[in-house]
Amino acid sequence: MDTAAVPKDSPTLRARLFVAMQYLLPQHFLSRQVHRLARSRLKPLRNALIGSFVRHFRPDMSDAADPEPRDYPSFNAFFTRSLRPGSRPSDPDPAVLVSPVDGTVSQIGQLDGATMLQAKGRRYSVAALLGGAGAWPERFAGGSFATLYLAPYNYHRIHMPAAGSLRGAWFIPGKLFSVNAVTAAAVPGLFARNERVVCTFEEGSLAFALALVGALFVGSIATVWHGEVTPCSPRRATALPLDTGRAPRRLERGAELGRFNMGSTVILLLPPGKADWLPALQPGSPVRVGQTLARLRSP
Repeated sequence: MDTAAVPKDSPTLRARLFVAMQYLLPQHFLSRQVHRLARSRLKPLRNALIGSFVRHFRPDMSDAADPEPRDYPSFNAFFTRSLRPGSRPSDPDPAVLVSPVDGTVSQIGQLDGATMLQAKGRRYSVAALLGGAGAWPERFAGGSFATLYLAPYNYHRIHMPAAGSLRGAWFIPGKLFSVNAVTAAAVPGLFARNERVVCTFEEGSLAFALALVGALFVGSIATVWHGEVTPCSPRRATALPLDTGRAPRRLERGAELGRFNMGSTVILLLPPGKADWLPALQPGSPVRVGQTLARLRSP
């Protein structure tokens, strides 16, 4: 869930200690415990967890399918709540790319060859993020990217930024560092070090990828095709099936494709020459599912 206290006076001693502590924590053990607690249906525990979260983070429940927090059978059900139909309409223009999540732009722009910006002074490679992944890193080289951070109070389901057919999906094991701005500025290759699920898509001449990056206390990532992918044992790189037993391989723009059972970061990758980000989008810009991020170029 990445709910650890975030120092706001970086790079102070407090911020450095916050990052250093994460190297020492048993990240996966703690995340497994949070995973268990979040699914507990014991009423006193469920109510305590939900009540504490609401008081601390003040999530907007006005657009939730059920706006009453304590109606949910578990904390995880509350955290991954669905929205009222029509509350996140997509831009009707077929020539735009829309946000797959509610969150905040962490970084956005063009790839520098095969690398992208993590934070000021830090870059990492597409190949590292995608875990090799055959020809996919080459297809995205010189393209564009958007890193979108989901805060604990955000809606935590992930949607299609454009219509597309699933062409590849895989799990990459890794660490579970926090993904807040302080940690992103301090931990080299953060998003390529953390546990993640990658999905690649094609629709006509457009290809794109979404990397769903886990974080501290993020006990589970799920997709509509595979169900709950993490936590898993053994934790090793795994190609995920492309069958249609759970959901069709092709989804329309705006359709749900996955969720964080807790929260983290989504990275959207595009090949070169396919889209132009809206100039108003900058690091720190809030975004919502269905909001226009870029204009697609003609094939």
